[in-house]
Amino acid sequence: MKVIQKQRNSRMCVICGLDNPYGVRAPFYTMQDGSVATAFAFAEHHQSYPGRVHGGMITAMLDEMGLRALWAAELGEKTYGVTTSLETKFRKPVPYGAPLFGKGIITKNTGNFLTAETKILDRDGNVLANAVIKYIKLDVARIGKNISEHEEMCYLVDDGVTELDID
Repeated sequence: MKVIQKQRNSRMCVICGLDNPYGVRAPFYTMQDGSVATAFAFAEHHQSYPGRVHGGMITAMLDEMGLRALWAAELGEKTYGVTTSLETKFRKPVPYGAPLFGKGIITKNTGNFLTAETKILDRDGNVLANAVIKYIKLDVARIGKNISEHEEMCYLVDDGVTELDID
């Protein structure tokens, strides 16, 4: 599927932060169908049991994709929100050190609230984990300081990705 635009990375987020030595450093892309997608790999320091990623890291990735799906649907990082509920289903063990894909899409978007569905897949397209997440939209100033693209969301790195093979 065609990439419409690359989304920004932050400085210290555990999922997308490029300056976080323990983070995933995942890139995110707005896709032609209005979804968000990513190609990434967890590292060994994200493990729970040997060979498996910790459920908290899996859930954090699913949550990150949810709000970024809103940015994809609205074609920009102007709207922010805070998670109000998140239901994760762990379907198969998620390995570290292996190529993975993620996809998220907004399924409901009202004035103040939104719902997203997100999933993590292996390279064969098997769903390893998925989530339904609800958010409340909030002005960025109410969420925290230095979140703007000029402070925390400061990296827009062109990596040349124009397509991702994610269903």
